[in-house]
Amino acid sequence: MANRAFTMVMSSFAADSLALGAHWVYDTKAIQAHLGRVDTLLEPLPNSYHATKEMGDFTHYGDQMFVLLESVAAENDFLLADFSARWKVLFESYNGYVDEATQTTLSGYDSGKGLQDGGSPSDDLGGAARIAPLVYLYSDHLENLLHTSRAQTRMTHTNPLTVESAAFFAEVTFRVLGGLGPISAIKETAGENFGDSPLFDWVKAGLQSAGDDSVQTIARFGQTCHTPEAFPGVIHLIAKYESDLKEALVQSVMAGGDSAARGMMAGMVLGAHSGAGSLPEEWVSALRKEQQIVQLLMKLR
Repeated sequence: MANRAFTMVMSSFAADSLALGAHWVYDTKAIQAHLGRVDTLLEPLPNSYHATKEMGDFTHYGDQMFVLLESVAAENDFLLADFSARWKVLFESYNGYVDEATQTTLSGYDSGKGLQDGGSPSDDLGGAARIAPLVYLYSDHLENLLHTSRAQTRMTHTNPLTVESAAFFAEVTFRVLGGLGPISAIKETAGENFGDSPLFDWVKAGLQSAGDDSVQTIARFGQTCHTPEAFPGVIHLIAKYESDLKEALVQSVMAGGDSAARGMMAGMVLGAHSGAGSLPEEWVSALRKEQQIVQLLMKLR
């Protein structure tokens, strides 16, 4: 399981970096025309949201996940106060895009709000998508994993369905690391714990779309950051490419929109399933923080 847990984290980081070049480009024909098939890490487009970044960097989602990894590696635990402090330092002089949820959360802190009530009401899936370090840390303790996944999400994104989406994908990945296939883990998690939630319907729609074209399907569900649109797209990618991590992440990028959050979630689940060899080595070696990630994960062994 240790090998698959390592790949799980690396796949989530790699998915974010793979998306960097085309992130938030909604015109899929433009992605194809300007970038071709995105199956390697790329420089961001000059007029993109991430023009200050370089190939192998992360979007603001991946940068926040790295801060979460730094925090849990330092504490060998999830401490909201430590994560929050490091998160605030990240954005004090951030050389990149700062989204509305981050701006709102920072403003809340400045106005005196606390760690539990300073988050934005955003329903962007990106707030839930950075949980891979927590799954790695609590891969043998589901209760702690679910609690901390919710807490780290709620720090910046208080929308209840986004918070529950973090718990859902955390539990799915926990079950996958325990030996279940991704589709089985999704069905069991949804049926046992989310039967009365809108998440159940999103799961059903995503699973039913597994035989359909990914670009068209994600356009139908919605390409945006918002959890009601992004969640079924993640399920689609996992179900359609259950045994093909690379293609799942490529197709997430080619589908446009918020490919970073979608890819981070799908990469986490599929990396936990496939393990070493499923993630292209050239993607990992091109990550500018590869060695730092490895060192931090080794501290958590």
